[in-house]
Amino acid sequence: MNKIVVTPPTQAEIETLRRTTYNATLIQRIDIHEDLALFRIKPDTQTVPFQPGQYLTLGLGYWEPRVQPTQEELLEPKKLRKVVKRAYSISCPMLDGLEQLAPCSELDYYEFYVTLVRRADAPPALTPRLFHMQEGDRIFASPRIVGTYVLSGVQPDEDVVFFATGTGEAPHNAMSAELLSRGHRGRIVSATCVRLRRDLGYLAAQMRLSTKYTNYQYLHFTTREAENTNPGFPGFVGKQHLQQVVESGIFEAAAGMKLDPERTHVFLCGNPAMIGYQPPGAPPLSSPGMLQVLKKRGFHDHGEDGPGQIRFEKYW
Repeated sequence: MNKIVVTPPTQAEIETLRRTTYNATLIQRIDIHEDLALFRIKPDTQTVPFQPGQYLTLGLGYWEPRVQPTQEELLEPKKLRKVVKRAYSISCPMLDGLEQLAPCSELDYYEFYVTLVRRADAPPALTPRLFHMQEGDRIFASPRIVGTYVLSGVQPDEDVVFFATGTGEAPHNAMSAELLSRGHRGRIVSATCVRLRRDLGYLAAQMRLSTKYTNYQYLHFTTREAENTNPGFPGFVGKQHLQQVVESGIFEAAAGMKLDPERTHVFLCGNPAMIGYQPPGAPPLSSPGMLQVLKKRGFHDHGEDGPGQIRFEKYW
């Protein structure tokens, strides 16, 4: 029996695939460094109303080039004309060029905060292609925006605390801008942990926002700077994982507030080890995550409306 040979699409076929598959344009790309960037993507039609904290799916054809150096990818023939898709929480610039609040509802594009994955258990498919894109290039953006990691039940005078690792900060930026646009009166604290300070992609905007709104505060912690890893370094503090800064009291001292389950909503997004979620049948956790730390303080799983709840989003 003759073997069917599947050849890669020609350039003419690629142009047809792009025209029939993609429905949005990359209008701005802001590189924080070579492995971290903000992507602003505008759909061909109007943006869809959504609740801050939700996510949509981005997609690029396997026929698109990949940025290098990244792990080698050997595609199965059946993928040559298919699209790789991944879900991303929608972020927010928070402030516009005139230093005015810019919640998602006032934007005509979607903003995404993305880390380039160069190597993984399986060759990464989407981010190497996304990081090869230039402004004006086309992409698929799902018209359907979904997710339950939202601000439902938060009242104007209650405190809200967001804990994130890395790009898990994205939905918290959207939610913080939304709360401030509502005239939220309670405290809003957004705490982020990254490896290195250069990974704080929103630091400048966050600092300006903290100055502009007295009830908003941004705290950032690192794990791999010299003060985290070198005991002889002046000001050595050790690795500052979020669960550790909460347990030690560092968070409450820095925020100037108590994590009070009687008035505080907590949101967690990012690394599974930080969150501390243990799926059924999984091995015991090697160390407590935020879920375990907060429950000791009287917080509880998301359920009925009201403060004291822990809501979490996970990227795995």
